Amino acid sequence: MSTSNLDHPSGESLDAASSYLPDVELLTRMANEMFSALPNATPAAGVPSSTAAASTATSAPALEVPSFPSDYPRVGSSVYASAIPLPFEDELNTLLSSAKESYSAVPGIAQTAGVPSAAVPLPTQENSALTTDHFNLTTSPIPSVIPLPFEEELRTLLTPAQKATLAHTAIPANPNQASSFYFLDSIASPAAGTPLPAYAAAHPPFDVNAIRRDFPILKELVHGRPLIWLDNAATTQKPQSVIDRLSYFYQHENSNIHRAAHELAARATDAYEDARKKVRHFLNAPSVDEIVFVRGTTEGINLVAQSWGRQHINEGDEIVISWLEHHANIVPWQQLCTEKGAKLRVAPVDDHGQILLDEYQKLLNSRTKLVAFSQVSNALGTITPAQQMIAMAHRVGARVLLDGAQSVSHMRVDVQQLDCDWFVFSGHKVFAPTGIGALFGKLELLNAMPPWQGGGNMIQDVTFEKTIYHAAPVRFEAGTGNIADAVGLGAAIDYVQRIGLENISRYEHQLLVYATRGLSSIPGLRLIGTAPEKAGVLSFVLKGFSSEEVGAALNREGIAVRSGHHCAQPILRRFGLETTVRPSLALYNTCADIDFLVAALRRIQSGRTSF
Repeated sequence: MSTSNLDHPSGESLDAASSYLPDVELLTRMANEMFSALPNATPAAGVPSSTAAASTATSAPALEVPSFPSDYPRVGSSVYASAIPLPFEDELNTLLSSAKESYSAVPGIAQTAGVPSAAVPLPTQENSALTTDHFNLTTSPIPSVIPLPFEEELRTLLTPAQKATLAHTAIPANPNQASSFYFLDSIASPAAGTPLPAYAAAHPPFDVNAIRRDFPILKELVHGRPLIWLDNAATTQKPQSVIDRLSYFYQHENSNIHRAAHELAARATDAYEDARKKVRHFLNAPSVDEIVFVRGTTEGINLVAQSWGRQHINEGDEIVISWLEHHANIVPWQQLCTEKGAKLRVAPVDDHGQILLDEYQKLLNSRTKLVAFSQVSNALGTITPAQQMIAMAHRVGARVLLDGAQSVSHMRVDVQQLDCDWFVFSGHKVFAPTGIGALFGKLELLNAMPPWQGGGNMIQDVTFEKTIYHAAPVRFEAGTGNIADAVGLGAAIDYVQRIGLENISRYEHQLLVYATRGLSSIPGLRLIGTAPEKAGVLSFVLKGFSSEEVGAALNREGIAVRSGHHCAQPILRRFGLETTVRPSLALYNTCADIDFLVAALRRIQSGRTSF
């Protein structure tokens, strides 16, 4: 919650009013009113009732404001002046109204004023009609029923002793299970001068409620139900900041780039090249000259196959891929091998969907010229040991292309640490527009590769006798590029980096664990791909139902998943299947999304849904 726009009645800004003491009485009264609004709630131990507030306020321990590093990111202010109304008062009322509206949308649930009545069963891990979007990352994966929008302020206001007192007062996710305040006991109040972790110093705390508000499409209704988007491995939704950036480009900057002297051309060129800089930083590439804009992962792979591959692959050479690959990382190499008389070899996987490294090692030899594999499987979610596999390939002199289409939205990618020769990804997998992506290539490789398309923008000089090409990256960007969507990709990278990929990874891992447990509890459901290291993807089949039937039934409940072969037929056939149902996760998904999915699958499994 942000309080940056609040002003003190005296005219001072909130920051200027930071010398005022917090209003203990008002804090405790609000806390007590909140607890009393919950079903079966009693006044919290250690929190005085509203009638006793006046008599106890003087004896309550003084609230201490801890000392923070000057660059510590805060949601709102760490202190409240005594004369300022607490800004979460209105939000709490809004929150209770929102809970009422959410419950009213669920069939069969009675409604009382403000909050569900005590007679209405509160959501649990097994039966959740409504759970908060605020996900606890460090304790139980079952979220609390009501998120508290002022948690950051309480963290900064309360001393460790006061936290210990309040920890005895619970807002349980399960009414039969007591628990402590998830937002207090999971994060200790930093002591004066204590350095914070790097990610904490760079990014605000992860708040999935705030993140969901950034994505306007999540307010859509599908068949009269709120959209639950679990098809993120196919494409991700776009935050408002990306949508606004595209609109701004077309309103104020639209022009072709590089070749004109007028103002709009300069603006468009600056925006386009600034996006390239953002991609360089996103991947930790050494130079912007190593970033080539392409339409997406598929085009990036084809560029390397048609340029470097045609130049270096000869008869008798070998290209190694894995069973996990998307068709886009199989077909171009097949075509090249057929053209050149080379051999395509495939690293096998075990029954969990993990690459068998011993077998992979056996495939590598002096004839291996190229290794190409995915960092994360789009069909199973398996995270491959990329750095280790790249090093193994380099030891035999092979070059390595890493497919990052499914990894960039889930984990930090460092191409220098990985030491891959090429890295490709698609913007639309990481909250950017479709039709834009990037290829990273080591500079000496790119400049030695011939252009694979000819046209404008990539030439220094043309005569009828010969053409002189620009150096990388422009030599691979013939014609008018996808300028606006490249700018949109830059905006998407800004968005992700503001949140922090470490924060996203941590949150999504907990959500993946929660979803795996939920799906595993459904009779007749078989998960495909159970590697210990996974990211974002859950593939399954449901006994007695085709994947298409399950996908259609979920769609009628507003739940979007992918059903089919996911352009990865070889890996599904490795498990004796032609298709699976594939829910896939992103940073805006919640435990409530998973609960609705599990409940819908249980209804399908029990035959209560007709097709």
